[in-house]
Amino acid sequence: MKLLRYILLFLVLVIVMGAIAIGLIFNSWTRGVLPQHEGEVQVAGLQDTVEIIRDTRGIPHIYAKNTYDLIFAQGYTQAQDRWWQMEWFRHVGSGRIQELTGASDSLRGTDVFIRTAGWRQAAENDFARMDEETKDFLQAFADGVNAYITNRPASQLAFEYNLLGVTGVQIPIEAWSPVDTIVWTKVMSWDLSGNQGEERYFAELYDAFSQEMADDYVVPYPFGQKATVIQPEDLPESGEPFAPIPQEDTAGIRGSVTGLSGNFDDSIGFAFGKGDGIGSNNWVVSGSKTASGKPLLANDPHLGIQMPSIWYEIGLHCQPVSEACPIDARGFTFAPGPGVVIGQNANIAWGVTNVGWDTQDLYRIEVNPENDLQYQWDGEWRDMTTREEVIRSGDSTKTLTIMVRETHLGPIINDNGFDDDGNLTGFNNTDPLAMRWTAYEEGTLLKSLRLLNTASNWDEFRYALTFWDTPAQNFVYADLEGNIGYQTPGRVPVRANGHTGRLPVDGTTSELEWKGFVPFENLPSVFNPERGYIATANQALVPFEYYDQLAVTLADTFGEDAHYPFGYDWAIGYRGQRIVDMLEATDEHTFETFAAILGDNEFTMAKEIAPELTTIDMGSDNLNSMRDWMLDWDYQMHKDSPKAALFGVFFKHLTQSIFNDELATIDDSVGGGGHDMWAISQLFSDPDNVWWDDTTTESVETRNATVAIAFERANDEIVALLGADREKWAWGTIHTANFLSNPLGLSGIALIENMVNRTGYATSGGSEIVNATSWSIDSLEVRAVPSMRMMIDLSDFSKNQTIHTTGQSGHPFSDDYANFVDDWRSINFHSTHWTREQVDANERTTLVLKP
Repeated sequence: MKLLRYILLFLVLVIVMGAIAIGLIFNSWTRGVLPQHEGEVQVAGLQDTVEIIRDTRGIPHIYAKNTYDLIFAQGYTQAQDRWWQMEWFRHVGSGRIQELTGASDSLRGTDVFIRTAGWRQAAENDFARMDEETKDFLQAFADGVNAYITNRPASQLAFEYNLLGVTGVQIPIEAWSPVDTIVWTKVMSWDLSGNQGEERYFAELYDAFSQEMADDYVVPYPFGQKATVIQPEDLPESGEPFAPIPQEDTAGIRGSVTGLSGNFDDSIGFAFGKGDGIGSNNWVVSGSKTASGKPLLANDPHLGIQMPSIWYEIGLHCQPVSEACPIDARGFTFAPGPGVVIGQNANIAWGVTNVGWDTQDLYRIEVNPENDLQYQWDGEWRDMTTREEVIRSGDSTKTLTIMVRETHLGPIINDNGFDDDGNLTGFNNTDPLAMRWTAYEEGTLLKSLRLLNTASNWDEFRYALTFWDTPAQNFVYADLEGNIGYQTPGRVPVRANGHTGRLPVDGTTSELEWKGFVPFENLPSVFNPERGYIATANQALVPFEYYDQLAVTLADTFGEDAHYPFGYDWAIGYRGQRIVDMLEATDEHTFETFAAILGDNEFTMAKEIAPELTTIDMGSDNLNSMRDWMLDWDYQMHKDSPKAALFGVFFKHLTQSIFNDELATIDDSVGGGGHDMWAISQLFSDPDNVWWDDTTTESVETRNATVAIAFERANDEIVALLGADREKWAWGTIHTANFLSNPLGLSGIALIENMVNRTGYATSGGSEIVNATSWSIDSLEVRAVPSMRMMIDLSDFSKNQTIHTTGQSGHPFSDDYANFVDDWRSINFHSTHWTREQVDANERTTLVLKP
């Protein structure tokens, strides 16, 4: 017995020691990566002392005596809090994702496509042609990043390195370079501009259905003439609206086309999200419409949901501000880059939303049958250029080598697919498509950003935006003098007559080549409009007469028959009109009224079809009673609303019942966004339209039958999900926000996912609602969100308020990893702490960097 006790004691000690060892390792992995935010650190490369004061929410306010140190410290700070996000984004932009994740069949195709598209090459070309001041700006940021990452092993930089290392993925820490920042702008431009995916889609849609049937599904602009950003009175020549510009595409090629390189699914967004629901709201009002008599400005970009937040909040302050050190700015930036992207400086404020105009075209190339590396152009064979790309993974020595072919129009983006056995197919000479894209032109976006941070008035603001090339954005503006304004910058192609940009075109002739770009001075702009406000929500920028005037102005440059419209795939206008209606409701706007707009949950489409729904027999007294109960509602998609829950599930089934049977013929399914809403709204007035019929049945269904079936299915589903007591239903129980981290949050291992993801947040709002928590129609879960909200008061910057989705830190075990989520979903805000006195009064930690 005595021996047995010794043996048992020994085993207990072994277990305890093992547990302690595991605990120490786990603590090192999770806590050892947390950065130092307090004390003093000597940092090689600095010119003078820098203070980094983090407030009670973990937001850094950097104070430096020269510009180099300020931007250096910004790089150092963002690397401290978001290094893994930076590492992930630069590998995405360079087509090196598998080097972080290990070999993956799905990611292999993604790497193949990104290498083919050549984002890294485009970034390198931009850097080679960049002005020296902007190069210095980027180098200072890179120096700061490297000062942090090169002094630490990977195990002390991010939890992800430690866990991925266990799986065999080896990730060397590479120095950050200015090109890594520029690559990020190409990722941004890809996600926020278009429209090669739409061209391939419409080529198939218009081939599969009659033009009338296709137009009933994707209803052509103008979507009922909702408010445009620029209004008729803002144009150089005011007058009655002209008739809509004909949208006939005489040059477009219809029919299915080969998939993209690597069989890549381009509906996936790499950082910002893709598709319906990715957009933004912003607006500005003059002092004539505010209680203070000074302008107010608001912004909330709608981007793909993710963990950590896409935004990093920061203050950048020269002390003192001088010609040599002119930056005094605060707002939001992206982890891979310097400066403030959205926010304010000491004199002006600006907000940004996505324009979404058409900046990509596909050209069908004819390859020389005797030479794979030649293509026809104006009756002659031209040589292609080629580059070899070697694709690696972090857990294997095996590589995949592809050859990318490029024409003067751009790379061929449907070479190098994979067959059913996973083998590379090589060159596609059957229907090769070359992609032209404005992001392949000389890029000056980061010069624009550098100048924007120090602009002090409208003229300097607009000058900075002359260099903003892609992605095009809607900028709203306000300044301390009481001025408000709007400017959209960017490179928008002028096309040949008959080439609308909606379909691929013939790539054998110069007749359909771009004629040039709309000059900056002719892009939409307005300053101090008499109505006292400017609002954008991704709707059409301009009334039709703008294009008519543009054609007259630029006829000598591009010819009388050039095609000028910026695009046709605008947001439907529900959000834009709702914002305008709320802005016009009072001339005494305050942050309280602005917060109400930002948090508005009205489902406009539900209000539109409700009168028709009351006339339809749902099939039983019980279902009719349930329908009447549902429609006795304020049409606000509040997270705690039972009626919003039922309508959300009904909308899902209605949308799927109308469209999915027909769309299956082109291997597509409905998304449930604004364009689907508008199509449904119009179909309600056409009850015998062919779209109402369910092609999978032998009978021919009309509107009433399809609506009734969808309502019954919705009722059955919500009872199954939430129980029979309808008073306990809640929209937020179904409509949840799940913040997932790349790549560990998608590992499929619950233990790991629970460490890095934050899920299950009941959320108000929905698709094409001002509070744009856009859904995935299959599950109604949130797929895109107002990624931050910002309100700026030009009467007193110290009153400004903001919030973004998750938290400042990218470290899963930091207290700042998800500390914003509850405030974000509840439309609460925090003070921006603009003045030094505010920052000092709300100090949590101070880190002093010394040379």
